[in-house]
Amino acid sequence: MSRVSRITGLAGGAALAATAVFAPGVVAQEDDHATTQAALNQYQTTVGGPGAAVYAGNADGAWTLTAGTAQYGKQRPITSADHFRIGSQTKTYAAALVLQLVDEGRVGLDTPIGQYLPGVVTGNYDGNAITVRHLLQHTSGLARNGNGAQAGPDGTYPLAELVRATMDEPPVGAPGEKVVYSNSGYQVIGMLIEKITGQYVGDAITERILTPLGLQETKFPAAGDRALMEPFVHGYTGGRIPPFYLWIDRTTALEPSVYSSAGSMESTLADSATFFRALLDGQVVSEAALAEMRRTVPGELGGMGLGVNEIPLSCGGTFTAKNGGTENGYVSTTAVTDDGRFASVVTNTFGTATAQQSFQVLDAALCE
Repeated sequence: MSRVSRITGLAGGAALAATAVFAPGVVAQEDDHATTQAALNQYQTTVGGPGAAVYAGNADGAWTLTAGTAQYGKQRPITSADHFRIGSQTKTYAAALVLQLVDEGRVGLDTPIGQYLPGVVTGNYDGNAITVRHLLQHTSGLARNGNGAQAGPDGTYPLAELVRATMDEPPVGAPGEKVVYSNSGYQVIGMLIEKITGQYVGDAITERILTPLGLQETKFPAAGDRALMEPFVHGYTGGRIPPFYLWIDRTTALEPSVYSSAGSMESTLADSATFFRALLDGQVVSEAALAEMRRTVPGELGGMGLGVNEIPLSCGGTFTAKNGGTENGYVSTTAVTDDGRFASVVTNTFGTATAQQSFQVLDAALCE
């Protein structure tokens, strides 16, 4: 059995809080993962939303722990099969697709983006100095987001318009100087994918990555498609004013095309783990391309690679990960190690602290 089919087979092993599924009919009690449960509980009650969950395991099986609820006002724990917006985890899919094009000799990592998209990266930026690698590694100097992008009559945003709106923003650094996280850079990457493949970026990711890996619970939405597949985690904004809670349901508030190739996709904990495991197992890009993805420079969250981060583990070694969040109420992170351990965590609210502290839950799950 291939690794992809094996880990896809584990995806249905969602369990309620205080239980874990290793294989059909084999259930472990909460104290088997007490350290991770404690970390998840603290995460959910201090910076998380109404609910949080972690799906983790290794080649021998998977388990799920939960805290709180997928929908405020109801007692429904988040499962590994619940859908949510994965935000910037979308960037890893886009980066992997570009590395496939590198494998095919159609894109060069150190080729200026202006050679592929003439007249696109202009204004305050020089498309002949910014390379594909710079864009993928957040060292392009492009601003994090553009301001003033104009939606079309239907309220959606073309990629070209998102990129155009960035060109008047001041650079945050010279190309290659330093890591400064940029959604705009990955919107340029989306335009590159469309130019080289001749497809809508979502169709290209679906055809080249989602379908071959059997990721049926992962979707790159069409512009205007705000609904999530069933079942789904509700997303919230608001927070805690002890002893009160103010949670506002914003599940469908985000127009996905406003981020597009920088952060529009939806998935589940199980599908996210499947993708990252397949990526590190060499099933998505070549060994040489994967080495390029994992070659890092100092960044905001550990070492910054091409669409991934390399983070130290408290128990030794590192994990390869990507986190994402969307303002309508989701923060998630997926991590894998070289020896086959994996963990994916989500909570249903948004905040910078939420993303940073999710790494503590991942560390507990991977080290336990």
